[in-house]
Amino acid sequence: MIAPNQTQDAVASAASSPVNIADRLTAVAGRLGDKNAVVWPTGRDSAGKTRYERLTFTDLRRNVDGYAHGLARVGVTRGMRTVLFVKPGADFFALVFAMFKVGAVPVLIDPGIGRQQMRACLSEVDAEAFIGLALAHVFRKLCPSAFKSVRVCVTVGRRWGWGGLRLSDLRTDPWRLFESTETRADDPAAILFTSGSTGPAKGVCYTHGVFDAQVRHLQSHFGFSEEETDLPTFPLFALFDAALGMTAVIPDMDFTRPGSVDPRRIIEPIHDHGLTQMFGSPALLDRLSRYGQTHAIQLPTVRRIITAGAPVPPATLERLAAMLRPDAEIHTPYGATEALPIASIASAEILGDTATQSASGGGTCVGQPLPGIDVRIIRIDDEPIGVWSEELEVSQGDIGEIVVRGDVVTTSYHHRPEATALAKMADGGGLWHRMGDVGYFDERGRLWFCGRKAHRVITPGGTMFTVPCEAIFNQHSDVNRSALVGIGTPGAQQPVMCIELERNARVTNRDELTGEVLARAAAHDMTRDIKTVLYHPSFPVDVRHNSKIFREKLAVWAAEKLR
Repeated sequence: MIAPNQTQDAVASAASSPVNIADRLTAVAGRLGDKNAVVWPTGRDSAGKTRYERLTFTDLRRNVDGYAHGLARVGVTRGMRTVLFVKPGADFFALVFAMFKVGAVPVLIDPGIGRQQMRACLSEVDAEAFIGLALAHVFRKLCPSAFKSVRVCVTVGRRWGWGGLRLSDLRTDPWRLFESTETRADDPAAILFTSGSTGPAKGVCYTHGVFDAQVRHLQSHFGFSEEETDLPTFPLFALFDAALGMTAVIPDMDFTRPGSVDPRRIIEPIHDHGLTQMFGSPALLDRLSRYGQTHAIQLPTVRRIITAGAPVPPATLERLAAMLRPDAEIHTPYGATEALPIASIASAEILGDTATQSASGGGTCVGQPLPGIDVRIIRIDDEPIGVWSEELEVSQGDIGEIVVRGDVVTTSYHHRPEATALAKMADGGGLWHRMGDVGYFDERGRLWFCGRKAHRVITPGGTMFTVPCEAIFNQHSDVNRSALVGIGTPGAQQPVMCIELERNARVTNRDELTGEVLARAAAHDMTRDIKTVLYHPSFPVDVRHNSKIFREKLAVWAAEKLR
């Protein structure tokens, strides 16, 4: 974190320090050469059990070096933006770290965002190299304008009539060490696109220094051990495993649809490999916990579950906790693509303390900020704020926009100066990121999340925030989740609560249910003005975690229904 009294010279010195995130993998391989680095499924045997292949850390390091030599040989060099569309597995790990080694900049986009958004992202990036599966190259041929700047093409798997290189053409045998390019902390390392859940997907510019800081904060806060084995159900989090010395066991699942995962595909590798930790979105963990409750599943080897992407309902945490050993914890770190991790809270504190306040409209507690991360609450403003001032801050307990400063904060969006200006505030040699979320600090210094700034509903009677209001409606046993939307012009909006029913709800009279939930709303000041309830069959959600509700789409749907 950049301290207020740190000089700009000191900041410049830190930014110019030699850092290459690939060196972490090299160091880990030197210590843990024979330990499995990546384990991935390759089909099933005659008894229906999953077959696995694996790479040790020594194998992975040699693959990284081999691909790094090949990339440099074909012209993928320092600073070159390289789009990567490869399934999670050994090649994904090796190619990403090989690009880090040569100083190239991998560009990673969620494949499920849709053709139109994908085309926009690719056109914005102006990538010079493209490495992808055959289907990705089909998209490249169908949308040539989005790839007009690409001059190096590599196909992973079978080529279907187009030219370019194959992945095997990049391999260099026998193994030769590839010395990492001497990058600095502020040199570009990757462009990671946001999920596009509250607007167009934006490319977040990562540096080697930010990646390195993330690894340090994750290691320090969660106490990861090199003896551990992880089940990463989100591919980008799997990259941290390699840098931390943990084995990554890739599950047999569709990573673009975590909310539809077959829970047995999660439970099987946990039992097969004695996994000690896993990462899962709230939607995935909800399915896993419901299945575990129904079938009395126990996961005795799991010490730690990490979840992110959206608030996790306490009921999901309770079901999960019942599947784990008594000393295991479920952690919900708070952050975003632009800044992660920022704060964190564990399930014991949620279930033992904060869940009661959340149920009565207090928002979702995301815990204490991590050491070295500076978090403040400022007044809500939809316009750019160029320069930080302490006069922006609101009083403790008041809801405002969450802003953060520290070494995990990225500095810009790629080719999006307007978005960068809206999200960043200069502060001497430092930089604040505006999260676009609203929340407050309680008297114990804990951060509470109250929803997205863009989703607040501004009525003639005042401003309503999504997460606190929705919690009141979510207490009804027949409600799976709810979503507050505003119809009309801000300042004169009509608040509408959209409801998605529980799967096993047996509602015979929706008018009666509406009366019950509105009676609950009338008992609370924050929801008293909500008079309209609509029922939606299945909320639209983000493609990355299947957990963030697309309230913009629900608002359009609600307006049509009311019309």
